[in-house]
Amino acid sequence: MRAALEVLAERGMPGFTMEAIADRAGASKATLYRHWATPGALLVDAMDLSFQPLPMAATGQLRTDLIEMFSRFEAMLDDRPFPRLMAAFIDAAERDPTLAALHEQLTERRREPVRHLLARAQQRGELPASADLELAVDLLGAPAFYRRFIAHRPFPEGYASAVVDLVLTGLSTTRAPV
Repeated sequence: MRAALEVLAERGMPGFTMEAIADRAGASKATLYRHWATPGALLVDAMDLSFQPLPMAATGQLRTDLIEMFSRFEAMLDDRPFPRLMAAFIDAAERDPTLAALHEQLTERRREPVRHLLARAQQRGELPASADLELAVDLLGAPAFYRRFIAHRPFPEGYASAVVDLVLTGLSTTRAPV
């Protein structure tokens, strides 16, 4: 599965073939086909195994926990080959329903720890009951994706803290829907 991810990172989906993966792994194509019927099935298993959620921060202080979590996220986006894998996988998921379903599952797994931190803070009264936690998860994660995949800019010192502070300020002034 590591060989599959390396091939994906280097060659993208056009070069993601059983032959290329077998060559990288030092195995035969027949060995791969005994375990996975298609390159897509192998990719599903490799991505599922490789992209686990970040560990939940647990200081009990929302701001500190979010900054820790999103600082780790920034580091992951800066760490090769993750950005290449993510870009290739998102592209492939646009064309393959199986990969699209896996992408949705992986995304939900990554969102859950953040949603959990926010919900606990809401229960403690640190966030208003009217705060839209799904939107907050989007607002916390989106700047890093934009900066890395769209703007192709490095993360400046304190970026995670600045994003967390802006989102928490916005949440604390949330008004009930009209």
